[in-house]
Amino acid sequence: MLRKLSGVKIAIALCCVLALTACSKKNTPNLEATNAGLGSGVSAPGSEADFATNVGDRVYFVVDQADLTTEAQETLRKQASWLQQYPGVSIQVEGHSDERGTREYNIALSARRATAAREFLIAQGVEASRISSIAYGKERPAALCDAEQCWSQNRRAVTVITGGARTS
Repeated sequence: MLRKLSGVKIAIALCCVLALTACSKKNTPNLEATNAGLGSGVSAPGSEADFATNVGDRVYFVVDQADLTTEAQETLRKQASWLQQYPGVSIQVEGHSDERGTREYNIALSARRATAAREFLIAQGVEASRISSIAYGKERPAALCDAEQCWSQNRRAVTVITGGARTS
């Protein structure tokens, strides 16, 4: 009886493994069909996807700092160049912080980060009237965990296109 019961347990375990294996196939989109006419992985020039993919829509900051790193400045130079190429595009610079610190401190810090990015873009020749900014503090994290690997992703300024970009 005990041997028969063990065989049933093994059969049930095998059925479960087979069922899970059958369900684990990923449903991946057909990128060639999605990008019809553009070629695989290519964004339409002047689109939001072009900006995010080919230029970069975010810059990162050091802990408790609003100073732009060399890498951040390079990304913002690329953004300014792209924005000058597409003068009808308007943007908003979002300032963010990691979860450490009070809400008030993080709102103020993220406002300084958004302002630093905005002022750099203006210094590069982008018209101030095309750029707004907003501070989110720690309210909209890009990554959630209690470790530096997440905090570093949350200390950022994100440039979001708010108007004038191509839709395709």
